[in-house]
Amino acid sequence: MTALRTAAPETRSGAAAARSRRPRRPLRRWGGWLFVLPALVFYSVFVLKPLTAAIQYSFYRWNGITVATFVGVANYVRVLSDPHLLSGIAHAFFLIIFFTALPVAGGLLMAALLREIRAKAFGTLARTVLFLPQIIPGAAAAIAWVWMFSSSGTANQVLSAVGLGGLARAWLGDFTWSLPAVGIIGTWINLGFCMILLLSGIGKIDASIYEAARLDGAGFVRTLVSVTLPGLKQELGVCITVTIISALASFDIIFMSTQGGPGYSTMVPGVLVYQLGFTEAQVGLASALALVLTVLILAVVLPLQRLFRTED
Repeated sequence: MTALRTAAPETRSGAAAARSRRPRRPLRRWGGWLFVLPALVFYSVFVLKPLTAAIQYSFYRWNGITVATFVGVANYVRVLSDPHLLSGIAHAFFLIIFFTALPVAGGLLMAALLREIRAKAFGTLARTVLFLPQIIPGAAAAIAWVWMFSSSGTANQVLSAVGLGGLARAWLGDFTWSLPAVGIIGTWINLGFCMILLLSGIGKIDASIYEAARLDGAGFVRTLVSVTLPGLKQELGVCITVTIISALASFDIIFMSTQGGPGYSTMVPGVLVYQLGFTEAQVGLASALALVLTVLILAVVLPLQRLFRTED
């Protein structure tokens, strides 16, 4: 009996302690949401609300000032049938060659070469110089390249110096070569990003694998294909995804260098959305084009995410 009496207060005190702890569980459950709340508010105000407004505007003919007129899917029909708008989308996909294929291939090659360099000082200098374009604003880079691509610019001076002066031209003013010239600017900017990201990925690959490949007599190319590429699946996925988005959504480089000209030879959806919305006061059509571009980007990027997904 004495044992039972002494145990009862302990049981009651344990139950009271358990009850005192119960109200804290909801606080712990909601604590994470309290930390997320500021970012969620900003995302809702600056992303979700404009996106919702763009979807709404895309079904109206509106100049941004007067009363809007509901037109249904007419804006989308025009986006998908107007030759000028479709050519802008085609130009954006063409730029993937310069914004994605060349930087990723060049960045991979340079990262592999920098790994072989034993002189740390030279490697650091090379990484700094190659990454420098990435931290320069795209607008500033475009202005610099406008001077270089001018009739008396650096590009034509180099051609003249090597005996190819007959190829000199105003590159950004040429209907045939203006789009590739703009693409070269994108290659220059994205190359450093790809190189640094892939170089960091190479650093995560076990050095013993490279040593084993060297002992087996594998050369630079064989090591690159058999060791480096398989170990960079995630990094390659990030590089390709980011650079494709920069190509399809390009604006600052095109706007500051050519503004879509000459004619429509370098026009891309980003510049078209700006011109339609702010110059021609066709807010509904601009919104429809922006949404079509968003869908196209997702249609390209989402399969790539699945392709480069790695199993843990």
